[in-house]
Amino acid sequence: MSQVASLLFGLRARVPRRSYLIWGFGLAVVKFLVDTGIVYAFTKKTWSPMAYLLPSIILRNENLGSVPELMHVFLAAAAMPFLWIGVTMSVRRAADAGVSPWIGVGFLVPFFNYLTIALLCILPTKEAARWNPSAIRGGGAYRASGDEEPAPPSVVDLPSGVRAALTGLAACISIGMGMLGLSVYGLGAYGVALFFATPFTMGAVSSFIYNAQYPRPVWHTLGLALLGTVLTGSIVLLFAIEGVLCLAMAFPIAAVLSIVGALLAWAITSATRNNSPRNPVAMLLMLPALAAGEAKLAEPTLRHVTTAIEIDAPPERVWPNVIGFSDLPAPPKWIYRLGIAYPMRATIQGTGVGAVRHCEFSTGPFVEPITVWDEPHRLAFDVTSQPPSMTEWSPYQSVKAPHLEGYMVSKGGEFRLVPLPGGRTRLEGTTNYTLAIYPEIYWVTYGEVLLHGIHTRVLEHIKVLSESR
Repeated sequence: MSQVASLLFGLRARVPRRSYLIWGFGLAVVKFLVDTGIVYAFTKKTWSPMAYLLPSIILRNENLGSVPELMHVFLAAAAMPFLWIGVTMSVRRAADAGVSPWIGVGFLVPFFNYLTIALLCILPTKEAARWNPSAIRGGGAYRASGDEEPAPPSVVDLPSGVRAALTGLAACISIGMGMLGLSVYGLGAYGVALFFATPFTMGAVSSFIYNAQYPRPVWHTLGLALLGTVLTGSIVLLFAIEGVLCLAMAFPIAAVLSIVGALLAWAITSATRNNSPRNPVAMLLMLPALAAGEAKLAEPTLRHVTTAIEIDAPPERVWPNVIGFSDLPAPPKWIYRLGIAYPMRATIQGTGVGAVRHCEFSTGPFVEPITVWDEPHRLAFDVTSQPPSMTEWSPYQSVKAPHLEGYMVSKGGEFRLVPLPGGRTRLEGTTNYTLAIYPEIYWVTYGEVLLHGIHTRVLEHIKVLSESR
């Protein structure tokens, strides 16, 4: 039993090709049964084995219909031990085949993981391959040699640097995924704890583990922290928890903070190696408390974004195109092709206060009851219903991250038509909104750029319609 545990969960047991194939297939069957059981418990439906091959179908199979987000939390939690087994066995399988063990880390990268698995299933054991014993002390390089006594066939002597790096990566990814589950699915909060404190702690903990036994080069330490951040994002993408665009927006701040955390931990570890504790457990304990406190206390600010355009037509000609307009041309900008919602047309039912305007977006309609009808000077409205802010771009069919609904909320808006000399009009479009994603100072930049883009698209269309009459 201990040999099996060492093979599956350890970092020293050698993994020949036959063991990799047998255990890989067996564990895939076990994971299929576990995940199918979780899905059945929530939906009373099951997957077919063929449908299970793609993560997009695993997590978002249309046949399941609407499912609670808690189901995905259980699926992600159940996947963690299988991910550890998969990546550590892949690393040791690569070492057994005489190639760089870092090839095995490809197991964590979406789609590339299939190529990694296939390659490691093909490569034969290379009995002459072994690790340079001096590398165990300094985390040095791999070499193949037949001059020395070969390593025991049951053990692969990974350099201590590789073992420490893998352990650091595992801790880094576990912290990231754990805080994602707690913050988003447990507390419903996208906040400072998730986007600031978590990547900082991920970098600090990976750095501490990597440098705990021996001092490592600072650039290796920072590279490991950055790799952990990238791999965490890859796992989030792999399980269709988030799409590419949102991960890209979060990456700059996550990468910088993970590097800062790693650098600070490296400096502390180096300076206090022989005289004081260096364990960053306190940071791990603070993360959940910070997330819980933030979820309870944070209140989004009501914000306003205004965009203006000048139109070569009087307000009386512009007004009809404000209350309703025909289909807009297809969006030319690449950002919309990545899934950002964009306006398509607007219609109105009735006239005056109490009329209902419907602004159709690519993701659905905004329902806008009119609150001010001052023809032809001002049209104001509330928003009582709105669609998701985007359709997440992903290699998969559907990603329905919680932040797509209820976090960036339009509260209302207005159009003002200001007459200008020469029978011209200054048309101003305003959106009032809240953004419950923190820190607002970071995320509001993205939000307002997107809102200005949407405003400009609508205002330019109204300009064309008004000037063509």
